[in-house]
Amino acid sequence: MIDKILVPKDRIGVVLGRNGETKKKIETLGVQLRIQDVEVTMESEDGLAILVAKTIITAIARGFSPERAFLLTDEENLLNVMTLPGNEKKLKRLRARLIGSSGKARANLERLTNTNISIYGKTVSVIGKPDDVEKCIKAVEKIISGSEHKFVYTSLERQAMIKQNLKNQHLEK
Repeated sequence: MIDKILVPKDRIGVVLGRNGETKKKIETLGVQLRIQDVEVTMESEDGLAILVAKTIITAIARGFSPERAFLLTDEENLLNVMTLPGNEKKLKRLRARLIGSSGKARANLERLTNTNISIYGKTVSVIGKPDDVEKCIKAVEKIISGSEHKFVYTSLERQAMIKQNLKNQHLEK
């Protein structure tokens, strides 16, 4: 089985890694990689191995470090790539709102949703468990629609407290 994926030119070096280390690590999944310009070709007898490799390469292409992208080898984790709306001026403003001063907004979202977030080009990508990714995407949508950060954070904290209380009640029974 063969599959191909295009990777932005500035991310090809990250897919390769220093001395080809990232490429070799992806190949340990049972996939042979060929990289030509911006195209990565994956070949394997195992369709699942190609799917996992393609997801990891997509995560790297969307701005994640290889270490974070390899969280996708855990079958409980998934990658969600969301396209931001608008022209370049609006995109710049949305990226600034999502990243925050010194990366504070992104760090808060990651902490409160237990996810990893990458903001790259016209996309926001999230790695995590399905429920956490869904919670993060909803928070991102609120922020890009203009909600104040503190209200989004308070909502996420409230959800976490409710979840913890339900868990504690369940353990008491």
